[in-house]
Amino acid sequence: MDTDLTFSSRRSPVLCLHGCCASSQPLATGAGLDILKRGGNAADAAVAIAAALAVTEPFSTGPGGDAFCLFYNADTGEIRGINGSGRSPRAQTLDLLEGRGYSTDSPVPVLDALNVTVPGAAACWCDTVQLFGSHKLSLQEVLGGAVQLAEEGFPVAKVTAHHWAHWVAELRRAGKELGGDLLIDGQAPNHGQVFRNPGLARTLKELGERGKPAFYQGRVAQAIVDVISQHGGVMTLDDLSGHDSEVIAPVSADYKGVRLWEPPPNSQGLAALLVLNILENFPLKALGHNSPAYVHVLVEAVRLGLGDALHYLSDPDHVTVPLETLLDKNYSQQQAQRISMDSAMEGVKPGLTTGSDTVYFCVIDSQGNACSFVNSIYMGFGTGLVPRGCGFSLQNRGSSFSLQHNHSNCAAGGKRPYHTIMAALLTDSAHMSDRPRLLAALGVMGAFMQPQGHVQVLLNMLEFGMDPQQALDAPRVNVQYDPKADQWLVNLEEGVDQEVAEELRRRGHQVNWPITGHKRSQFGRGQIITVGDWWNPSVNQADGPTRVLWAGSDPRADGCAQGY
Repeated sequence: MDTDLTFSSRRSPVLCLHGCCASSQPLATGAGLDILKRGGNAADAAVAIAAALAVTEPFSTGPGGDAFCLFYNADTGEIRGINGSGRSPRAQTLDLLEGRGYSTDSPVPVLDALNVTVPGAAACWCDTVQLFGSHKLSLQEVLGGAVQLAEEGFPVAKVTAHHWAHWVAELRRAGKELGGDLLIDGQAPNHGQVFRNPGLARTLKELGERGKPAFYQGRVAQAIVDVISQHGGVMTLDDLSGHDSEVIAPVSADYKGVRLWEPPPNSQGLAALLVLNILENFPLKALGHNSPAYVHVLVEAVRLGLGDALHYLSDPDHVTVPLETLLDKNYSQQQAQRISMDSAMEGVKPGLTTGSDTVYFCVIDSQGNACSFVNSIYMGFGTGLVPRGCGFSLQNRGSSFSLQHNHSNCAAGGKRPYHTIMAALLTDSAHMSDRPRLLAALGVMGAFMQPQGHVQVLLNMLEFGMDPQQALDAPRVNVQYDPKADQWLVNLEEGVDQEVAEELRRRGHQVNWPITGHKRSQFGRGQIITVGDWWNPSVNQADGPTRVLWAGSDPRADGCAQGY
């Protein structure tokens, strides 16, 4: 297998008139397109893609993880969503964790069974089809493409093979053995090798036939509880059977004539809105794309937005998150005034620093409905625990909890953690009482890269006139906090000029440049579908909206957009 990953090809945006899907795996994108052609809508197709990705990219996603979606209803203009994140086991209190010797200074190891929260993805899939689907296809039909992929097998794609092997090695380095369901003769599959997963095929078949009870009760639920208890966890059958999705109203912010919609807490969608509100106070276009001044302002806004999100964001059933205050434009102006153009700020503290492996995908159908969907098991293969005969691994989302007593995101029984995953929609800035017009479904996966990625690809289109594919191709910036050194790091992807790195260092930033090859995965993997070319400054938008769909798929993954 190649040790490096070169970016040598170019790709045009996908153009189509009727329906479009974009994901990080061509076979999954194809599964979604099949559903659209059979009369399903955007929600049906999104679930078909989610299930297919569980087969083709099991280190990133699957029914053992969580999901969020936003759905734009073309008939009403209404945007609703589903929070498909699960809670910690009810018995898993802070007292229990401290009784086992864990604390802020000595947290639960990230791969420990105590970090398994109730998997919410399977319920989210069922509820997305039930609440937002066309009702022309059964759940069984929607999941059929994924079942076929799992039964017959599929050839493993290049980037997928690299990450599969990487995370298997990471698990073994930590003394964990991944279940044989997700290996071939004890090894990660090679690029081009056909991989089958009969255990996952059976799980998906049962989910299609019996819905949520097939996962949260009976065989699968028992297998989940068994593998967790064997490794010292405390999840019970009642924790699983008591789970349900939550229908959500998104949070949003205006930016220069458009409105960005994100899932509310416990998702970190709020962080993208906070960053965008701060950046609204700067002449970004005049600064120039990925210029030293532009990257400096972006980095400072990300530090402020993430700092607030990490301080306030948690499960709203347990903590009051001051959304109105945080999203007030006066507050963002105050935050913007903290930014000096000459030097980096001091003393912006984050709360969490963990990483993620996730899939993001989106669909727009022929009726104009859109589904923006994100699915994750957190780190690669999550905990690495695989319930017997089920074909998927269990997430380690509980490692996001804080063990600090007075922290909003402090661990507690039956609580949802700060959640990095987020899926976005973009509309025009119609007054809230008017019907907003859909402009795009978009997202970028990757832990704390997600709000940064949402903002960067959106600005690439809005401020700099890039089409969806160019917006994803452009080199990105990733701001992360290094707790060991107590400092923020600015990671610059290959393609950002060396002079930018040098000037940022002069302003006081700690800079890693250039990030190349497979290490570019830290910049996330995104998908975008737009309705019309509203981002194109040379087109007279007064002519009214066009029905042409434009789509892009991230070159940092194996995927593609497809339309008809």
